[in-house]
Formats: sequence, C-alpha cells, structure tokens
Amino acid sequence: MGLQPKWRWLKSTETSQSAGDANVHAPHKVCRMNQQYDNAFLDRLLRHMAWANQRVLTELTSIPSNALKLHAPNDPDWTVIEIARHLVDAAGFYCKRLASEVSLFEFDDSAEHSDVSQLPVACAGYDALLRELAAAPDASTTFNPRDGVVVHRARSTIVAQAIHHATEHRTQIAGVLSAHGIAAIDLDSLDLWSFGDAEGLGD
Repeated sequence: MGLQPKWRWLKSTETSQSAGDANVHAPHKVCRMNQQYDNAFLDRLLRHMAWANQRVLTELTSIPSNALKLHAPNDPDWTVIEIARHLVDAAGFYCKRLASEVSLFEFDDSAEHSDVSQLPVACAGYDALLRELAAAPDASTTFNPRDGVVVHRARSTIVAQAIHHATEHRTQIAGVLSAHGIAAIDLDSLDLWSFGDAEGLGD
C-alpha cells in the first residue's frame, strides 16, 4: 500500500470534529490573519495600486494623441482614452460605494482628449481616499443604483474589486498599445517587486 497523505480535504458537509482527524484540512474554513498584519498587507496592495495607476496614466500624457484613439480588434468603443477614463471613473465610484461623499470626475468629450492630463491627478485623489476608507472595519454596505435594485456588498469585497479592476484595465491599456506596436507601458516594471524597490522596502 502506498503512503497515505498527511492531509485530506473535508467534504462541504464535514467538520474537522466529525472527521475525528487532527490532520484534516477544511478548504471552506477561513484562516484569519492577525489584524495588524492584515491591515499592513492590504495597505501595501493599495499603495501599489495607486503607484501603478500613476505610472500608466502619466505615461498616457506623453504618447501621441492619435494613440489614445487606438483600440483592440473588434472593440472600437474601448479606446485607450476610454479605458483610462473608465479606470478613473470607477475609482471614484468605489469610493462612493464605501459611503463617501465624493464628486466623480467630469470627462472632456472633445476629440482632443484634453482631459488626459487631468486623469493622473483625479485618480491620485480617489486612490488616496480609497486607502483611508479601506482602513475602516469590514461591514455590509448598501447601494441604490439608478435601476432601483438595492445591492449589498461587504466593504472588503468593494476594496478588493477596486484593486482587481485597476489591474485589469492597466493591463488592457498596455495590451492595446502593444498590439499597435507601441511599447509605452512595460507591465513587468509595474509589479510588486518594482514597487517595493521604488518605495524603498524592496529588500
């Protein structure tokens, strides 16, 4: 007979007590980190998000204006500038979802995209506010969108989604530019290793 694994997964209806085995691993049980470490971990992710957002949005101010109109194949509505605007707009929206009275960014609809230089500043303000709001204890929030359907979300879900959403669209912007031969944004230079070095905690 082969070696038996030291750990086994519990079925969804089974508990470690009913299994009668000290070496049972329950995938549905959440291991809570201590609060001090938990907060430091989250705050570092939020600082990285803000830093990476600034790197990408600032880079967009230096590329040719016609590059802002580029888009992925068969997706003409999502140009580089529209993705960037959406990233910033969503940052403000997540702050509002956390019950903050915040004014959303007013976009310039002109063909010149004159608001591109304002995006880094607007995003920096939202990201700083999100960092403050994320420090509050986790709790359920209620949101009433325009369609009247009440949405309940945990604060932690909104903060996690904010980080994920920004990462998703930074990558999307880089991908569109790269597909058109513009290597303006190097995603490898936006990873946590690079952020640690830039912030001074890389060692």
